[in-house]
Amino acid sequence: MIPLRDDNPTQHSPIVTMIVIGICIVVFVYQTNLPHDAAELFAFQYGAIPAIIFGHASLTEDAIAVSAPLTLVTSMFLHGSWMHLLGNMLYLWIFGNNIEDVMGHAKFIVFYLASGILAALSHALTDPASQIPMVGASGAISAVLGAYLLLFPRAHVLVLLPPIGMVRVAAGIVLGMWFITQLISGGMSAGATGGGVAFFAHIGGFIAGMVLIGLFKRKDVRFFSPGRSQLDRW
Repeated sequence: MIPLRDDNPTQHSPIVTMIVIGICIVVFVYQTNLPHDAAELFAFQYGAIPAIIFGHASLTEDAIAVSAPLTLVTSMFLHGSWMHLLGNMLYLWIFGNNIEDVMGHAKFIVFYLASGILAALSHALTDPASQIPMVGASGAISAVLGAYLLLFPRAHVLVLLPPIGMVRVAAGIVLGMWFITQLISGGMSAGATGGGVAFFAHIGGFIAGMVLIGLFKRKDVRFFSPGRSQLDRW
């Protein structure tokens, strides 16, 4: 099930969302143009490495670019492949504009970064001794999805559903199924070694978004209630 767009209008331009997408694209293009060894070093310098964050390992002095805590932020703007980048940016573009709209630009920046940090820590805590860099915006974007689920579960999302084709599905179903998939995949990957998808960052980010949205949304924006009209919620 691949989301293509939603039917949820906004009142303001999603400036921050567009800036984040732009930064991620620029950083990835820069990564892909580095020689192989330099690109690998770049990931170790700016990716979030659990063992370094928790003090179980360290980079050589000449390889350190930023402090270990700061990599929890810088890692959000790195990606491992074009598919990784495009998938994340698609979800951010579809769902991020509405969450930015109900918070305002400044609060959305704080929400996005704070949620991304919590998501990265959720992954890192599953294996604090791991020396594999974690990269990607999916933890922060998962928080956006969690917030969207609480606010707009009845908004419709146009999805590509092979082999049926394009269908409109309630956001609550799309995001609910997405989260269940992360839970199942996370459970199956528990204890695995080596690189892969950081499912626990997705899970932690999604939960963080659901918890933090109440603190960041405007007071006039209400959570979804079955008995409340769509107009009241917007």
